[in-house]
Amino acid sequence: TTMALTEDFVYFSLDWPHMHHLVALVCLVVVVYKLNMLLAKRKTTFRNMEAFSGPPGHWLFGHFKQDGTELFKIVQWGKLYPYAFPLWFGPFVCFLNIHHPDYVKTILTSTEPKDDFAYRFIESWIGEGLLVSKGQKWFRHRRLLTPGFHYDVLKPYVKLMSDSAKTMLYTIKNESGSITQRKTSYTKTNESFELFQHVSLMTLDSILKCAFSYSSNCQTEGGTNTYIKAVYELSDLINLRFRMFPYHNDLIFYLSPHGFRYRKARHVSRIHTEEVIRKRKEALKNETELERVQVKRNLDFLDILLFAKDEDQQGLSDEDIRAEVDTFMFEGHDTTASGLSFILYCLACHPEHQKLCREEIIEVLDGKDTFEWEDLSKIPYTTMCIKECLRLYPPVPGMSRKITKPLTFFDGRTLPEGCHVGTSVFGIHRNANVWENPDVFDPLRFLPENVSERSPHAFVPFSAGPRNCIGQNFAMNEMKIATALVLKRYQLIEDPALKPKIIPRLVLRSLNGIHIKIKPVDPQV
Repeated sequence: TTMALTEDFVYFSLDWPHMHHLVALVCLVVVVYKLNMLLAKRKTTFRNMEAFSGPPGHWLFGHFKQDGTELFKIVQWGKLYPYAFPLWFGPFVCFLNIHHPDYVKTILTSTEPKDDFAYRFIESWIGEGLLVSKGQKWFRHRRLLTPGFHYDVLKPYVKLMSDSAKTMLYTIKNESGSITQRKTSYTKTNESFELFQHVSLMTLDSILKCAFSYSSNCQTEGGTNTYIKAVYELSDLINLRFRMFPYHNDLIFYLSPHGFRYRKARHVSRIHTEEVIRKRKEALKNETELERVQVKRNLDFLDILLFAKDEDQQGLSDEDIRAEVDTFMFEGHDTTASGLSFILYCLACHPEHQKLCREEIIEVLDGKDTFEWEDLSKIPYTTMCIKECLRLYPPVPGMSRKITKPLTFFDGRTLPEGCHVGTSVFGIHRNANVWENPDVFDPLRFLPENVSERSPHAFVPFSAGPRNCIGQNFAMNEMKIATALVLKRYQLIEDPALKPKIIPRLVLRSLNGIHIKIKPVDPQV
């Protein structure tokens, strides 16, 4: 009997028409099951969000087209739907978009984990570093990494940041065409150039020098740096995956051409990271104590990672070290590049404020061409202008969390466990109920007396609460130094024909780049 059953099975297995029918039937059952699950999820989401009205969206594509207007739509919708409203990304994923400090306080003062859905795409790139980790792992890593951002560690970075900024000025001078040297005379032209690419290379160069004591030639290589290209590719593909419903499925994305490009770019990124770590381990193989390293040279972020020990004298695993290096390499250069690019663009658009900043900077530098640690606190007006630029163009335009318990906001509306909450930093910073004339550039908003009158959650370019950006002082220092050295050398001029079409990626970007014109402050320099 067993033999007969086996023969029947083999015969049926080899009967290909029947086999095709069976496979088709199984596939149909799986598709119907998955579709029912997704429709049930959609129905549950509508029920969870019933306390919050919002703008109508397309049943399939949700609320956005990537045309450079979506962030301004959030601001406009915010006027119609105070505090919060639902936003759909495709037919099955919905976030409660919050855009008011009183709502933001509720979510950012908690230690809720970063959103599993939104951040799992990033995690597949940078690993479970500080940006995406949660629970005890996040607490442990945050505690171990905090010494890496002490002012004693940050202080020596000022000269390195200045050196990187000066290299950027040299490359801008050569490429922009604004100054052409002919023997001893200079000829001025009136051509704009794309700024973001230069700033990205500068911030990568800076983060490698400061955090990893790794000297690269990424600025002088031109636009050929493979790591920068990989980061751009990964950022765009993660954003694409987030917004395209079929790509939410791991298998579909893996088999797609975009999935192939993603894996290729991720491979380039990881090789770069592993090479940085390998070289440092090789250099430290005979060292056993951080203090002995500090006697020989200034400590950096990677030293602290490699020597970090918790109360049980347990250090970070090789995987944890790679994840934190990838996280800091991405966050430490891409977010700062976005912030600095829009700062320079903003100052080009407001020459009267640019002039006041330049006068302050020239007085502080007093003939020097390099910034020093003590100078950072001596440029208050420039600092206020930088903050106003970060208000109008926050480097990270939004953040998301997935709540692990029911959440009640100050007005009594609630969300059940498991809902996605998106914090629109761009929306908060341009909320007319919080900021008077929010679209007007006014650095005096950041005078101490004006700051004290606002909610501390009205201005959150580096997030807030326990999960705020651990590297915010590093980023602010770099933006101050680069802005000061650029303004000392050049007058920045807006190109009205090439206004940026801003879009939310992992960081704030422009569809058409960020273009400005420059003119030397001193033509003989």
